[in-house]
Amino acid sequence: MTEPSTNRDIDQPTIGEPETTPTSSPTVNYDGDQLDLADRISLRRVAGMSTELTDITEVEYRQLQLERVVLVSVWTSGSQVDADNALAELKLLAETAGSHVLEGLVQRRDRPDPSTYIGSGKVAELRDVVVATGADTVICDGELAPAQLRNLEDKVKVKVIDRTALILDIFAQHAKSAEGKAQVELAQLQYLKQRLRGWGGNLSRQAGGRTSGGAGIGGRGPGETKLETDRRRINSRIAKLRAELREMDSTRETKRAGRRRNKIPSVALVGYTNAGKSSLLNRLTGAGVLVEDALFATLDPTTRRTQTADSRDYTLTDTVGFVRHLPHDLVEAFRSTLEESVLADLLVHVVDGSDPDPQGQIEAVREVLREIGAAHVPEQLVINKADRADTATLTVLRHQFPDALVVSAWTGDGIDELRAKIDERLPRPGVEVHAMVPYDRGDLIDRIHHEGEFDTLEHTAQGTLVVARVHEGLAAELGCYRLSEGADSLAR
Repeated sequence: MTEPSTNRDIDQPTIGEPETTPTSSPTVNYDGDQLDLADRISLRRVAGMSTELTDITEVEYRQLQLERVVLVSVWTSGSQVDADNALAELKLLAETAGSHVLEGLVQRRDRPDPSTYIGSGKVAELRDVVVATGADTVICDGELAPAQLRNLEDKVKVKVIDRTALILDIFAQHAKSAEGKAQVELAQLQYLKQRLRGWGGNLSRQAGGRTSGGAGIGGRGPGETKLETDRRRINSRIAKLRAELREMDSTRETKRAGRRRNKIPSVALVGYTNAGKSSLLNRLTGAGVLVEDALFATLDPTTRRTQTADSRDYTLTDTVGFVRHLPHDLVEAFRSTLEESVLADLLVHVVDGSDPDPQGQIEAVREVLREIGAAHVPEQLVINKADRADTATLTVLRHQFPDALVVSAWTGDGIDELRAKIDERLPRPGVEVHAMVPYDRGDLIDRIHHEGEFDTLEHTAQGTLVVARVHEGLAAELGCYRLSEGADSLAR
């Protein structure tokens, strides 16, 4: 049996995409050209094409100035290890956003303080830490109310942001496609609308007379406050973004409808951020999408068509990564993208086996899947990064999740078993047909190869005798060539 081709594109053309199916050799570069979506479709500058005799450009290199931040977390439940892991993840998020972490503080409380998140006494201690370290930003590990943000900033005297704003900032940096940028902007505006602040007493605006550019007689009055004006503009922008996303969603739905019409099964790669979903997509399909050891490196979903061992087509989609306490506004804004998981026939749940808390990752991802309505979709757990994972951790995971597969997208270990498991768990065509297909209808035989599965195939003098399982549409097209089950032996 020859290895099926796996490099056909569904959504986006990929520049420099491999022409052959990847092999199991670890020396092959499975990650391809490492280009994100914008780079794949952008104009590329060719070096050495200028006719200038001398290089007239001057480049001044400056040292990159990173924000100096202090992390603050409230430990309300769980063990000390859980609190340390949560703060370590916040540190990775802060560094991904482009900051230099100076200090991390954890406070044990039954619940966050409703006024200042950590209490008035601890705010004074936090102010001392900020002054001592020279920090210019405080990042809190939680979603703060507008009053909490305002009170903390007034007392600490530096910028204060919460976990939600931090994640939104990372998404804004990494969004490349028009849809991704619109989704992130929508989430940011929904978050900002509830946290507008007035500065000083300059809040009222009057219309003024004709000479000052106003409406003149009948237009004077108290006018809108600055907050009202900002809120109105934000609401207008949100309405415009939602209209744009509905248009983009119709395009995505058209692609999904084509796949459903052709009865092509779909598989979605889901999991925690930086668990290795893009690496697995590259290993399984040779997609060549961007792979980076960073949180939320991939935001735009990428879909590739590939084949099972018996040549049946199916699609494999790399989705956006999840994280603990994923902001609700972000889930709402990315709902059209996350529908790839809801509508999939199989979810390949990728877990980072080298993470200190893989069980926490699994529960966090399943919580988001329940929130978006994908809890009913069949799930195949895959523990990735086996080459970096601790042996004891893998043993515990195998015991807790006996049906899980252990793989390494980097070395290729376990990839063949993963392919076989996907083939096994894909939905099977529901109609069994016995047909004598004339030799001039080879297109039907080809469609059975790609859309169904053969039980038997035999070439006879009258035509090709097939026993196969196909979907309803293809069964209808084969209707005029179908035989009764007892007529098979007579046809031979």
